[in-house]
Amino acid sequence: MLIKWIKNFFKQEAAGGILLLIMAVLAITVRNIPALAEYYEGILHAPVHFTFGPLHYDPAHHMLGFINDGLMAIFFLLVGMEVKREIVQGELSKVSQMVLPGVAAVGGMVAPAAVFVVINLGNPTNLAGWAIPSATDIAFALGVLSLFGKRVPVALKMFLMTLAVLDDLGAVIIIALFYSGNISMVALGTAAGLIALLYLFNRAGVVTLKPYLWVGLFLWLAMEHSGLHATLAGVILAFMIPLKRIGPSGVAPLVRLGHELHVLVTFGVLPLFAFVNAGVPFEGTSMGIVVEPVTLGIMGGLFFGKQAGVFMFTWVGVKLKLVSLPKGVTWPQFYGVCMLCGIGFTMSLFLGGLAFPTDNPAYADPRFIAGPRVGILIGSLVSAVGGYLLLNLTLDKGKLPPKRRK
Repeated sequence: MLIKWIKNFFKQEAAGGILLLIMAVLAITVRNIPALAEYYEGILHAPVHFTFGPLHYDPAHHMLGFINDGLMAIFFLLVGMEVKREIVQGELSKVSQMVLPGVAAVGGMVAPAAVFVVINLGNPTNLAGWAIPSATDIAFALGVLSLFGKRVPVALKMFLMTLAVLDDLGAVIIIALFYSGNISMVALGTAAGLIALLYLFNRAGVVTLKPYLWVGLFLWLAMEHSGLHATLAGVILAFMIPLKRIGPSGVAPLVRLGHELHVLVTFGVLPLFAFVNAGVPFEGTSMGIVVEPVTLGIMGGLFFGKQAGVFMFTWVGVKLKLVSLPKGVTWPQFYGVCMLCGIGFTMSLFLGGLAFPTDNPAYADPRFIAGPRVGILIGSLVSAVGGYLLLNLTLDKGKLPPKRRK
């Protein structure tokens, strides 16, 4: 009975989002139970070291860094493959289909960042976190939306999915431009050579995945040493894997790898990432952390900025007749989805780790350690609850089954 229930749970579309929430609550609980907190910290700081020829993963790295830089590269590989599929074959293959989610995505990134900056103008050190509230957690947002089942218009769901893909693409660009370190020309040159090799594989019609994955692993190590964020290797690799050619398995290599990685990322990588990053330590942290500018900026950006940006940019676009609402969708329903876009969670936690790295003495203060995570958790939770309540009020209830006569 239990095994059947577990199987049915993992088949649900909302399972990924529910598991993320469970892992976040578990992390907070474990981190704040003195008997368990030591073990939790021990896991986070366990050393990780391995070598591939001339390239090595520094022994100074720990489990937290490996998960954030290494395992999250797998997540970004999946993101990159989804973006490529949408550009080549999906909702982004035609300019007309890109306009609405594109306009909404821009608004959903600009407005939250603006809210954060306005709240933190008097604190220059805080401004490093401007990008944190600009992200959307697609697994969580779609998980909440899927709770309504067939009540959700297909066009509304496709809008959210496409917006999230563009949002992830924006996050990749932000990471590349604003959250990279000192550049090593040797490592960068090595990475460039490996990218060229991947391109040659693609042009030569190589359809087996092993060559791409092995070169991708070396590319990740090279990127780790280059000064650019290592997760970018996942996105680059994704765009080099063939989509239109059929592989030995009878499907395109990119499609096959995407199917194989989806379960790993949804039920492995992202829950593990949530567990190691969501553990907010409450000892030595007062309730005043909630009103710190960093925390307020993230909460305000996620809840107010995100929904306002997505909605207002779309509303202006409709009034200017540049875009139109998805077919069969009302403004109140659309606004409910705008609120769901404020669920930043995993992506915001990831950007928070880049903006305020814990190994940097400049960010050793609790407002940079606990503040971002508190802001992300509260902002995401309020956005999820608000979006759910509004959608529950505005979505078509559907036809009720007829009452049986006695």
